[in-house]
Amino acid sequence: MDRLNYYRQCVKQLLTEQVNKGQNQPEIESQLIFDQERDRYLCLDLGWHDLKRVYACFIHIDIKDGQIWIQRNLTEVDIAQMLVNMGVAKEDIILGLHPPYKRPYTGYGTEALSPPSNLVQLSR
Repeated sequence: MDRLNYYRQCVKQLLTEQVNKGQNQPEIESQLIFDQERDRYLCLDLGWHDLKRVYACFIHIDIKDGQIWIQRNLTEVDIAQMLVNMGVAKEDIILGLHPPYKRPYTGYGTEALSPPSNLVQLSR
């Protein structure tokens, strides 16, 4: 199986597991949206909680240029680590939910960076 198809399989499996964990309110439906043509993958909650409409995307993942982009994660699950545990390379995971200047420090998507050495240390 080529890498792109393997990554698609991993993302779909991960999202399916997350949706199956969270179905505990019968008036709220969890939906999976898999657009393999554009490589967009989402988990949505739809329904009603008392008199309030529920419409929330709690996980959004894209695959762009051979890398898995985690665009949104409103769960307590470390999706990036789960993907690594499934065999996805850390350098192929981008935490799109973080601003670009923070991404090099996450250990995903690029080589991890250490803080610049030219920072001035404050004395106490």
